[in-house]
Amino acid sequence: MTRQSHDQFAKQYLHELLSPTGLVQTSYDVASEVWQIDVWFVPTPTPSPARQSLGLLGQMASQTCIFEPFRNPPTPVEIRNCQLKSYSLHGELLRSARRDNNSLAAVELPFLWILSPSCSARIIKGFGAKEDLQNWSKGVYFLPELQKTALVAINQLPEVRNTLWLRVLGRGATQERAVAELAALPEGNSQHRQLLEILANWRINLQLNQNVNDEDKELIMNLSPAYLRWREETLQEGNLEGQRLMVESMLSLRFGAVDEELSQIITPLMQLSAADRTRLLLELSRSELLARFAEPSS
Repeated sequence: MTRQSHDQFAKQYLHELLSPTGLVQTSYDVASEVWQIDVWFVPTPTPSPARQSLGLLGQMASQTCIFEPFRNPPTPVEIRNCQLKSYSLHGELLRSARRDNNSLAAVELPFLWILSPSCSARIIKGFGAKEDLQNWSKGVYFLPELQKTALVAINQLPEVRNTLWLRVLGRGATQERAVAELAALPEGNSQHRQLLEILANWRINLQLNQNVNDEDKELIMNLSPAYLRWREETLQEGNLEGQRLMVESMLSLRFGAVDEELSQIITPLMQLSAADRTRLLLELSRSELLARFAEPSS
């Protein structure tokens, strides 16, 4: 559950961060094989302030690239599979260029960024990866040049604002501190609010799962600062539409699509405190909720 939800979250999170700076495609199918790339990004021709604000992530996104985020450190086989997907896409792009009588330089082919919560010394040495501290942050390991691949050990990144957006994708204490840092940022734009909502929804999704394991519990705790900040802002603003969307999201995550019956209990649920509402949605079954909030027959 945790790995699947992390994959979905990471795609949505990176899409939100990168979309102001270029074209983002998630879950992109490579036609030549049954491969699916997590995030494929093509930057806009002109650098934008939005990209600069992303720090290290923005530096990575200065070129056409692929992002493959992992919840747990990838094995050598998983790293090679990422490369195979990348090279399959390279081949597809080159064939398409030839069909259109265009040329495609090697520098235009997507660069592969493998985002890992950590990287062992064995993995780094085994793939011949090395840091480039003159141009890049500590924790970014480049494979030999022609492989167009780098490993990012998120737990080794310096804990500075420049790396914040990537550290949120880490795990354990690294992620905990990063989420708290993000939640404490002043609300400067709508994107910040959207990121809080993405993190909050990830937490709600995990909490509504019936089979919460120890890893899920740790992740729920890590995401709590963002969830509380998002909920506080929603309630303080008296944003009824925001509250309605929050209740709809929780119902959808708990029971699937919100049908006509469930839609009728959204308003009475909104009238409860956030704590009571969450408790009921976690504890009661669909039939119990419908019975509790059913309108009395006339």
